[in-house]
Amino acid sequence: MLILKRLSRSACFLALLYLIPGCAQNSGPEQSETLQQLPWTQIEARAKGSTVHFTMWQGDPLINRYMAEFVVPEVQKRYGLTLKIAPGQGTEIVKNLLAEKEAGKAESSVDMCWINGETFFQLRQIEALYGPFSQQLPNAQYIDFDNPFIGFDFQQKTGGYECPWGNVQMTVIYDSVRTPAPPRTLEALEQYVRAHPGKFTIPYEFTGMTLLKSWMIALAGDPEALNGPFDEKKYTQLSARLWDFINRNKPYFWREGKTFPESLAATHQMFANGELDFTMSNNDSEVDNKILQKIFPTTARAYVFDLGTIQNSHFLGIPARAANKPGALVVINFMISPEAQLEKMQPAVWGDGTVLDMGKLPADWRRRFENIPERRHAPRRADIQRKALQEPAPEYMIRLYSDFRTRVIEG
Repeated sequence: MLILKRLSRSACFLALLYLIPGCAQNSGPEQSETLQQLPWTQIEARAKGSTVHFTMWQGDPLINRYMAEFVVPEVQKRYGLTLKIAPGQGTEIVKNLLAEKEAGKAESSVDMCWINGETFFQLRQIEALYGPFSQQLPNAQYIDFDNPFIGFDFQQKTGGYECPWGNVQMTVIYDSVRTPAPPRTLEALEQYVRAHPGKFTIPYEFTGMTLLKSWMIALAGDPEALNGPFDEKKYTQLSARLWDFINRNKPYFWREGKTFPESLAATHQMFANGELDFTMSNNDSEVDNKILQKIFPTTARAYVFDLGTIQNSHFLGIPARAANKPGALVVINFMISPEAQLEKMQPAVWGDGTVLDMGKLPADWRRRFENIPERRHAPRRADIQRKALQEPAPEYMIRLYSDFRTRVIEG
């Protein structure tokens, strides 16, 4: 758990990079330039028999299983590629790639990584990503890059420096027996936490900060309030209202708001054992996954606040110094293929939303996607799409991490 006055190393590091955007020089293996001119068959030939090192978040057993039992053997069988997966996310990836660059390493220890949002922002700031590459992938023909929830990352044009891999929308998870009528507005939430002290909290990590962005947009009263580049004046005004809302209700939070969970897994566990009435997820179908894993009770359900929640995509990137760029390109192309996207969209596998445009798919693949079994406990995507909010610019997330610590945890 996060103890009062404990500093967030991740938030501090992100803030530091934000203040010094020109902290590194552009460089990378010269041969990477030629890949963009090669036909795809030659890229596959160069990749064959090689090893690809993939860094990704490994906090969910179903995601890990999908990678280990489906993606890894499939790329080996189809392309002769050995895919080795190592844990790492967010700030860890930025710090490692920056350290490699500052040390003058010709080649990175990482060939591809799972990124989005402020991580993409920081990696672009230090020019640590290879690209553009996404449009070079044959399966990119099935992606609608004009879709603002897929072709943009925290309001940033991806420019081909990362490839969308999955699309999700944030939901709040509750127990339909314990809480048959969950609060759907901030006003109703305030009434609930005061009537049920100790049963609500905000995890001090990515998902919790995503919730706060949704709340800031709600407090603005306009779903497009934070669209566009970072606006200091807007942030100052809306965050002041946000901190006021949180701090006046903090005494009714879990442990009287004197400490906050530092991981979503801890929040999930406290919900599962009844210590909390709510948890949350950036994946709108995760409630089904957790029930299948017997982590959540079968009475768990997920919903979206009336004010809306953030919908975003997660992406795959290739470090500028990646030693095996051809292998990374081939793996990423497979991971956005209709077959791989269909498999991970299965509720019993992962339930991750696809980035593929159904209108661009061949008819037989479109039918397969349309016949995926409906989620049983999560809301239908069609029912919550109208409440989808775009991710604000990455600076909002960076500032929320820092200010939550100073204005809420320490305040």
